[in-house]
Amino acid sequence: MICRHELSDAEWELIRPLLPRPALGRPRQDDRMVLNGIVWKFRTGVPWRDVPERYGPWASLHTRFRRWAADGTFDRMLRAAQANADAAGDIDWLVSVDSTIVRAHQHAAGARKGGHQNPALGRSRGGLTSKVHLACDATGRPLAFVLTGGNTNDCTRFTAVMDAIQVPRLGPGRPRSRPDRVIGDRGYSSKAIRTWLRRRGIRHTIPERADQVRNRARKGSLGGPPPAFDKEVYKHRKVVERCFNRLKQWRGIATRYDKTAESHQAAVSLASLLMWA
Repeated sequence: MICRHELSDAEWELIRPLLPRPALGRPRQDDRMVLNGIVWKFRTGVPWRDVPERYGPWASLHTRFRRWAADGTFDRMLRAAQANADAAGDIDWLVSVDSTIVRAHQHAAGARKGGHQNPALGRSRGGLTSKVHLACDATGRPLAFVLTGGNTNDCTRFTAVMDAIQVPRLGPGRPRSRPDRVIGDRGYSSKAIRTWLRRRGIRHTIPERADQVRNRARKGSLGGPPPAFDKEVYKHRKVVERCFNRLKQWRGIATRYDKTAESHQAAVSLASLLMWA
């Protein structure tokens, strides 16, 4: 019997072959039970200590999650799921880009400082926040994302999100990283972004900001023609908003409780992975 918030049989069949094989030594706890506990924790947003005992000791769940987050297991599983979908021709490369603010709980503050750790927390009028910069395909499934502080401007992380799109091939060949077209809102309307896309041969649909329209009109013929904009194509940008809505159905993602960006990124990767099931 599958309990609420646990992996369905279809989701488990997708994830099971992607999990790392256990190392030699003492047998570890059942992978499906542990994953169900991790998923249950982030879907409900409860502290680790409050995860039901049917998933095993909470400390074991936390240790497994931290280990998989540190060694990139969740990111690799997400890449593998994307590779399988791409091989089946199941990815529509009309890519939409946007960002969403995640309010940080007071428990997310106080991480140890030092080294090269980036907490991906920023202080703004609403307090401590994080921001998820994300690119999704035409059906609203995440292709790549970048975490920053909530006070980071969207356009400054556009190229980082685009560079993070790396869908591996099941056979020989480089990972696919170039969309057919990119859709973004006015926050991505800049000459630098349009030039970056043009040099890579990527078509784009990004509306101009009002101040840019006025500046171009003030220059007259020296302002040049307005950039091409297709209103019908722009209507497809709603898929990235639906993608954020689905991600934020996970209470542990809608509100950040993790002290480290590494853990929060792993949680977003896990939720993204299940969206490919």
